[in-house]
Amino acid sequence: MVPGWRLYAFMQKCVYEDNVDLPDELFRQIKAKAALERMKLKDLITRFVESGLREPVHRPHRRRSKLPVIKRRTRQPIPNLTSEYQSHLEEEEDLAKLGRSFGR
Repeated sequence: MVPGWRLYAFMQKCVYEDNVDLPDELFRQIKAKAALERMKLKDLITRFVESGLREPVHRPHRRRSKLPVIKRRTRQPIPNLTSEYQSHLEEEEDLAKLGRSFGR
């Protein structure tokens, strides 16, 4: 790592300064490329950072699951939960609780 190496970025007429630790081999490669292109190290790194920010982030494509996601124990999909079906399920649940409260 290169200790104390400084990276400058200009933001709206203000200078932002921070330390960035780079592996030695990477720093040598950047320094050599800047020399070959007759550029300041700061300008080359700024160009690299700007081009990296313009590229879209590559994320692995995940397959979207088919709805509904939740499955029954029998591996059958759960039907769409309409308000009528939800009311029916709640009524069945209430009747079962009522039956248990009377010891049935």
